[in-house]
Formats: sequence, structure tokens, C-alpha cells
Amino acid sequence: MMAEIFGYSFRNPALLEEALTTPSYRMTSPGASDNQRLEFLGDAVLDFLAADRLYAEYPGDAEGPLTVKRTHMVSSAALCEAAARSDLAGRLRRNKGASPLPQGAKVYADAVEAIIGAAWLDGGLEAARRIFDALKLSPSPKAAAWDDNPKGCLQTISQAMTPPRQPEYTTVGISGKAHAPVFTIKVKVEGMGEATASSGSRKDAESAAAAALLRSVQGRRDLV
Repeated sequence: MMAEIFGYSFRNPALLEEALTTPSYRMTSPGASDNQRLEFLGDAVLDFLAADRLYAEYPGDAEGPLTVKRTHMVSSAALCEAAARSDLAGRLRRNKGASPLPQGAKVYADAVEAIIGAAWLDGGLEAARRIFDALKLSPSPKAAAWDDNPKGCLQTISQAMTPPRQPEYTTVGISGKAHAPVFTIKVKVEGMGEATASSGSRKDAESAAAAALLRSVQGRRDLV
């Protein structure tokens, strides 16, 4: 098989082959090694490379904003987009007769992480960094990146901080008429800041507050 991918040529082609072998491939080839162990390694290497890049490029950012940027930079969606810009889909090893994968399938993100893990084993940090650079991952997501689930996104980011944090939601006030109340909710995450939003339901107000905090952290460089 061709031993080059994302601009890096593997000295040990077997490592790349393993990185491209999805778990489903073992349904028809039980003796094959899939890419899950390499994915585990690559996930850690990817986090390090992203943190190293962001630390150098955003010297004014505190932990909160840096964590937000890293979370989006190495998200499954970002890795799937990077995979779509390459020939990765046609090189994955899957079970025979498998139907085509949608562009955003997590198997692509898993494979990218596995390839980085394989590169680390094949050529060390510089090999992994070469692939990382070729992926062209961006720390600035589209505004809609967290629109579907801002509370979940904020939870993921806060738990990725050191030490892990937990968003705190408090009810600031309830106004309006009894049949149409308006809830005002404040959310706070230590190291990121706080934000307040109002809505006709407590759940929607919490989501709006979470989205507001995510937007403020993404745009500010002076948080403590």
C-alpha cells in the first residue's frame, strides 16, 4: 500500500495500515489489528500539539480561552473536515460490502487520530507535527459550532480544564406574568467567566447563557 498520507511518508508501512483499519474491518478479517489503540495514542498527541501551537500563538490568552480554542481545533467535526480534504475515505479499511460513510462520520476523526499516533511511533514528535500541520486545523470555529447544544459544549470544555470545572447555573430572577414567566439565568465557570440570558423557559435560558459565555470566551483575550 502507499505509505504516504497528509504529506508524511511512513518508514514502517504497517503502522499506517493499522491506522487505516477500522474496527468494522475485523468483521470479515478477525485476525487484523484495528486502529483503536493508535487512536488512543493519537488523541493524546493531538491534544499536546494543539496546546503547544495555541500557547505560542495566543500569548495573551488564559486557560479558559485556550481550552475553548483547543476543544474546537481537535473536535471530531474539525477532524472530519480535514479528512474530507484528503483521500482518506478511499483508503480506510472497512468490512466488505459496507455502505458508504457520511462525510461527518466519527470513523474519519478516529482514523485521523490513529494516523497521528502511528506517525508518533514511526518518526516521533516531528513526524506527528508534520501531519498536524498538514491538517490545517483552525481554533476559530463557525458561530454555529455550539448552537445545537451549548450546555453540552460548555460542559465538555470546562471538564477539559485543569483541574476540571463544572458550570454553575443560578436563577437571577423570574419576571413576567404567571402564565408567561421570563427566566433570567446566570452561568459561571471558574477561569472562564460568567454570562446571563433570559428566556421563557428555564432550560432555554440556561442554553442561551451557555452560548453567551462561549461567545465571550472565544472573543476575549483578557480573562483571568
